[in-house]
Parts: sequence; C-alpha cells; structure tokens
Amino acid sequence: MSSKKEERDDPVNDPEVAESSAASAADKDQEHEPDDAGREVGELVGRLVRPGELESGERRRLLGRLTRSLTAGAKNANASGVGRGRWLADVFLNITPRIPIRDLATLSEHHHGLTGEQLADDLVRTAQKATMTVGAIGGALAAAEFAAPPLLLSAPAQLVAETIVVAAIEVKLLAELHQVYGVEVPGTGTQRAMAFTVAWSKQRGVDPLAPASVTLALGAATKTALRNRLMRTLGRHLTTLGPFLTGAVAGGALNRAATKKLGEAIRADLRIKRPTLPQPPGSAELEG
Repeated sequence: MSSKKEERDDPVNDPEVAESSAASAADKDQEHEPDDAGREVGELVGRLVRPGELESGERRRLLGRLTRSLTAGAKNANASGVGRGRWLADVFLNITPRIPIRDLATLSEHHHGLTGEQLADDLVRTAQKATMTVGAIGGALAAAEFAAPPLLLSAPAQLVAETIVVAAIEVKLLAELHQVYGVEVPGTGTQRAMAFTVAWSKQRGVDPLAPASVTLALGAATKTALRNRLMRTLGRHLTTLGPFLTGAVAGGALNRAATKKLGEAIRADLRIKRPTLPQPPGSAELEG
C-alpha cells in the first residue's frame, strides 16, 4: 500500500522511467545533465510549485534565490536581447521534467475527495491562487525597486523568475487536468513532461493519437512556439514594475485571469479528447 502511495507522489520524471531502456535516441539527445545553477533552478521551482501552502516569507525568499540563480545563469550564457528568449526556453525545458505531477487518486485525496468536473474546478482555482500570489509578490518586490532606481537593474531577472514559476504552475495544471479527464499521454517521464510543455505553449490539450504530440523531437518551430509563449508571459509581468503597490495588484490580477483562461481552454479541449471521465478507485460513478 505504501509503495503505491510513494509511486503516486513521484514527479513526472520518475527515475526508473527515465532510465528505462525503452527511451528513444531522440530523448537521450534532449536530456543533458544541467550544471549546478541549473539544478538549483529546478529544485527551487519544484519547491515553489509543489502542492501545499508556503508562508509568504518563505515564498519570497525562494523567489529571491531563484532570481539570483537565474541572473548567474544568464550571465554565464551571455543571454541578452533575442538570445535571452532562447536561453529562457532552454532553462524552462530543463525544469519541466522536475515539475511534480500527481495522478488521479492523489489529486482526489489532496482535494478532499472531489472527482470529475468538481475536481477540475478546484485544480483551476488552486492554480489561479498560486499564480496570483506569485504575481503579487513579484509586484511588491518590483515596487520597492521602483522607489530605488539603482536596484531597478535587477528587475528583469526578477521578472524572469516570476515568469518561470507561473509557467511551471500552469504546465502542472495542464498535466493534472489530463489526469482528471482520463487523457493518457504515453512515453517516458521526460517525454510526457515535454509533451505537456509543448501543449502549454499552444494552450491546447495533448492529442495522444498524434505521434508528434508525444514523440517530442523538439524542432525549430516547436521551440519557437515555446519561446514566444514564455516571452508573452514575461511581457505580462512587466506590469509589476508599476510604482508603489500598483504593480502587485496588476501582476496578481493578470496572472489569475490568464491561468483561468488557460484552464477553460484546456478543459474544453480535453472534454472532446477524453474516452470517459474517470474517477479514483472506490469512488462513485459520475452521473451522465
């Protein structure tokens, strides 16, 4: 019984799955060992998006650490201008296999036994609250920097950190909605993580019947779509640079609205793709 619980709580990049001999050559080409900064970024994002409430002080501290780590990474990569968009996409692709994705039974357990559409409602509400909180914290930090111009130089890195965390929360939401609607995405943990990331960049559900959706050889067009989506998200967070606390209010509100819109789009898509709306073992059948 405990082994099943541990399996459910594992992130999408289950080590046993990732090391499976069934992994394709294309996957091995995509996977590379991140440097120390890359590992720290992955760890910090994982902690920021893991289920459960974080104290505001702890969330702020982790976001600050993430900002510093990303600043160091951008400098090492000489990322600036257009190159920053490519670097941002590469960073996010390294992070996505570390996003913890829960299965249906664990989701229901974590959401007070809810199932079906009610569970999907609660997942979207929780993700909205999470992205709104990140936007508000980022806005408050930016407001303080706005009052002290020399510190404004650090704002871009802070916005990148906020962008990555919000994107990770939304990828997690998208992946877990697939669990709720019973749309199974085959492949190794890394393949599925990449499939969900590509789906997020397109704001669509994964089509498991389309081989290109899950056999992820990330081509130029796919990487461009991901980069563009991340840069649009980053642009949305520029509102946090407003004076005083106007940035905090705007950043939180825009994040909440965008996450709600994503949830609605993915749910509409998955209702078409789903075979049936599944429930955790032992739960009652849905009516209709």
